[in-house]
Amino acid sequence: MSLKKLIMVLPMAAFLSLSACEEGPAEEAGEEVDEAIEETKEGAEEAADEVEEEL
Repeated sequence: MSLKKLIMVLPMAAFLSLSACEEGPAEEAGEEVDEAIEETKEGAEEAADEVEEEL
């Protein structure tokens, strides 16, 4: 599996696993995880783009 496909699949899997959370501390934690995943996804996409440019 390529890096870009992996980057696309991980946030979707995390979203699906957290979508059942109810309001409260679990929802807040889920939102924080979502934000962290999004930041990681953006950083990984930038890194992948830089690698492609170097090749």
